Amino acid sequence: MRIALGVEYNGSPYCGWQYQDDADSVQAQVEAALSRVADHKVTAICAGRTDRGVHAVSQIIHIDVHVERSMRAWVLGGNVNLPRDIGILWAQPVSEQFHARFSARARHYRYLILNRMVRPGLLHHRVTWEHHPLEVELMQTGANYLLGTHDFTSYRAVGCQAKNPIRTVHYLTIRRQQELIVVEIGANGFLHHMVRNIVGVLLKIGRQECPPEWANTVLLAKNRTAGGMTAPAHGLYFYGVDYDAPFHFPRPPVILPVL
Repeated sequence: MRIALGVEYNGSPYCGWQYQDDADSVQAQVEAALSRVADHKVTAICAGRTDRGVHAVSQIIHIDVHVERSMRAWVLGGNVNLPRDIGILWAQPVSEQFHARFSARARHYRYLILNRMVRPGLLHHRVTWEHHPLEVELMQTGANYLLGTHDFTSYRAVGCQAKNPIRTVHYLTIRRQQELIVVEIGANGFLHHMVRNIVGVLLKIGRQECPPEWANTVLLAKNRTAGGMTAPAHGLYFYGVDYDAPFHFPRPPVILPVL
């Protein structure tokens, strides 16, 4: 029996989603918790692997199990065995044709920037702090160059293992909510560090260190060294996944107005 589940987590204490031998991961915690409910070892496959320190509002996973449990049992039983910074939101039976990663048609991220003079206390490790004033309109102008289908070699990590750097960005918007700047991006898929590298370029444009056209110059260079810094992980949230029919899952929860 295959089950899809929605998971949220604070990625700050973890090495990322993926299991590692020498560090604690979200995957290891989720698998351990659900294995106790199943009374056998389970493997959790996610829609999009997140890096160290990256958070998730609605990560989609699937597991294959050999026992019958109610969906309520998977949610409540899983949460009883999880640390407080990871939570299962829902569980739903799916056919074996569903695959959390390969069935995904689009993925969505949000990046939060606290733009004020003083560093965050309450939102420490939940946002990226930028004390220089940022011009959101300039950032949006730069972002517009990245819409559509492009070779994003300049915006991926040097060690990215994806065979094809071509991705289609469906939307990329930047908006200000008082001291908070929210970057929202959706695409058919993302390369390693792609969102963080895009934000790194947009931050430089927002500080008026480079013109908006620089985002396109970086894109056309097809060379990672042409880009800017990789923005910090703790401002990044995996926000949700789109699937074709018949797979329909609950919408991401609204935890805070900005999320």
